[in-house]
Amino acid sequence: MNYSTLFQTIQAYAENNFPDTVVATTTATTTSFLTKDQVDTFIRQAEQRIYNSVQLPVSRENVTGNCTSGNRFLATPLDWLSTFSLARINADGSYDYLLNKDVEFIWESFPTPATTGAPTHYAILDENTFILGPTPNADYTMELLYYAYPASIVTSGTTWLGTNFDSALLYGSVLEAYACMKGEKDVNDNYVARYNEALAMLKQLGEGKDRQDMYRTEQARYPVR
Repeated sequence: MNYSTLFQTIQAYAENNFPDTVVATTTATTTSFLTKDQVDTFIRQAEQRIYNSVQLPVSRENVTGNCTSGNRFLATPLDWLSTFSLARINADGSYDYLLNKDVEFIWESFPTPATTGAPTHYAILDENTFILGPTPNADYTMELLYYAYPASIVTSGTTWLGTNFDSALLYGSVLEAYACMKGEKDVNDNYVARYNEALAMLKQLGEGKDRQDMYRTEQARYPVR
C-alpha cells in the first residue's frame, strides 16, 4: 500500500473527504472537516506508535565515525533515538564493544580527562553527545548500531511498513483520525481490536521470526490428530 492508496482507504473508513483546506458551512453552525495535512499527521502518529511498539529491522541503522585523540565526546547521528551497540574498531579490524553506563559512572571512574586510553565505556550525555571513558588516546573508528524512525510514507510515498504490513499502518491511522472526529465508541472499539490484532502479528514477525532461523530454532508446529 503506497501513500495514495493509504490516504484513500482512510477516507473510506472515516467517511471523510479530508479536503486540502478547512471547509465551513455558511449556516450559524460551522462544520469543519479534517484537512489533508491533519491526516498526514495521523499517519505519522500511527507510524510512531508502531515503531515504538515493535522492534523491526527497518528501524535499525548503522554508521561509522571517528573519535579523536584527547576528545572524550562523540556526536550522535541526527536521527538517533537509542543505541543498540557502540564498538571501537581496532587497527587490526577487530571489534571491542563499549559498555553503556550512566554519565555519573564515567565522571567517577574516569575523573581526569587528561588521562587517556582506548575507550571501554560510554554514556549518553545529552541528545547530541556520547561521553567516552577513558578519553581516547588516539583517533579510533567507531561503529554505532542504533534505533531511528524510518522515513514516513507521507514523504517517501512507499515504505517497508506500507508494503509488507499495511494493516497495522491503516488501522493505526484510522484510529488517530477517528479519535479526532470523536466517532462512535462501538466503531472505535472495532478499530482498536483490528489494530491490536495487526500489531500482534507484526510483533510476532519483528520480535519473533526475524530473530531466529530454522537451523537452530524449531519450526512452529500444530498437533495433528
